[in-house]
Amino acid sequence: MLLVVGFPRLCATQEALRTKVCCPPWEGDGSACGASSGRGFCQDVEVSDRSDGPQYPFSGLDDREKWPLVFYNRTCQCAGNFMGFNCADCKFGYFGVNCDQRRESLRRNIFHLSRAERIRLVSYLNLAKQTVSRDYVVVTGTYMEMENGSAPMFADVSVYDVFVWMHYYVSRNALLGGPGNVWTDVDFAHWAPAFLPWHRVYLLHWEHEIRKLTGDRSFTIPYWDWRDAQGCDVCTDELMGGRSTQDPSLLSPGSVFSSWRVLCSRAEDYNNRGVLCDAREEGPLRRNPGNQDRNMVERLPTSAEVEFTLSLTNYDTGAMDRNANMSFRNTLEGFGDPQTGLGNSSRMGMHAALHLFMNGSMSSVQGSANDPIFLLHHAFVDSIYEQWLRRHRPSPSQYPDSNAPIGHNSEYHMVPFLPLHRNREYFISSKDLGYEYSYLLDASKFTSEWSFSISIFHLNLRKSITVFHYLYRGSSWLPAKRQPLIWSNDTVESSHRNYQTTM
Repeated sequence: MLLVVGFPRLCATQEALRTKVCCPPWEGDGSACGASSGRGFCQDVEVSDRSDGPQYPFSGLDDREKWPLVFYNRTCQCAGNFMGFNCADCKFGYFGVNCDQRRESLRRNIFHLSRAERIRLVSYLNLAKQTVSRDYVVVTGTYMEMENGSAPMFADVSVYDVFVWMHYYVSRNALLGGPGNVWTDVDFAHWAPAFLPWHRVYLLHWEHEIRKLTGDRSFTIPYWDWRDAQGCDVCTDELMGGRSTQDPSLLSPGSVFSSWRVLCSRAEDYNNRGVLCDAREEGPLRRNPGNQDRNMVERLPTSAEVEFTLSLTNYDTGAMDRNANMSFRNTLEGFGDPQTGLGNSSRMGMHAALHLFMNGSMSSVQGSANDPIFLLHHAFVDSIYEQWLRRHRPSPSQYPDSNAPIGHNSEYHMVPFLPLHRNREYFISSKDLGYEYSYLLDASKFTSEWSFSISIFHLNLRKSITVFHYLYRGSSWLPAKRQPLIWSNDTVESSHRNYQTTM
């Protein structure tokens, strides 16, 4: 089954680009988008005409504008619970031949995984890094450089590196023409409201690709709970790789990740040349946690800062960019002060603090996904987003319809996903998307499970001791030690000022 997260090979052809049609057949019946079986249909892409914010004052210069119209204006639009660039797969949270069965996955704390599960995680990551993607390619030139589709410019990369490229492509600077002529105040997945929905979809697709590659349908991305951490707890050779004794910016040779090579990590070089990343290897993965610029990041985020961030009642505010005050999104992303909520902070907090703390490949927005810690980090960020959604239960109208920075309005299609996803579609609970976090399980479920264990204890003492030991030593569904008060109704008054974005 194919679920596209970039450019499908079947649509990376001269014919597809020149006709602007990406409607491959479903193998089940041979018809485009599985139309003969009612799975989907090849239809015109509809894009929103709502106004964008002033941060990007151009039109018609960047391939990501009004995604995906520069490349395709007809794509598969799937019916019911079907999904995929040819409607061959199921929507997140569904499975089965007819995609009519529900499934809920559980994302767990990485430190609650057994040794065998940790080994499996590392081996899956390495397999994805070493396996060339059969289904997807990445674009290495602009549509204009491709002579409007006549000369396709794509490259083969690994399954893992498809996602590295995606994160680069969505956050790259806009090329305005010629060396050094770029616009830096633009990002289709960061610095604005779509930051959290976009990364939620990104992780869901990544999880799906690992399942498809390995055949392990139970795989889920673990999270790293970095609240109050004094250092990089996951930086061990058993997990994400320890520090090299020869060079503190490199990984220990005892880790498989020390042999990894990065791509799309040289933003300044691309800008100087006025080109896109060509997807070639650019050197080893680098990391030097704890040796970051202390003027930018003093330490990792605390539990109190997470709780303050969760108390903010407004999803986003003002111009909905890095200057937003008392904005949950901006504070969680790291540009709002996690103690005051004021935007455009001189120091980075929350999500951004972790990236800069790593002081290497992770500290570059465009190249950060090269480091596998990215996945563990963003899974935890996503869990904080989930806590906020459950605590405040926002109406869909809290997500802006217009005047957000380009790419971030509610009906904008997420760059560079195919099938198409709109931002607002992921302003919903993870439960609706088929997954849960182990430390956010409902109190009622925990209570019933605990009561069941106690009843077993009274029925059979010897058996109950085994169950009791399992519950406390082997189970991943018990709340974490630092269980946040996700059922609290406490809030902070949200009094923000209106302001204009500094250009």
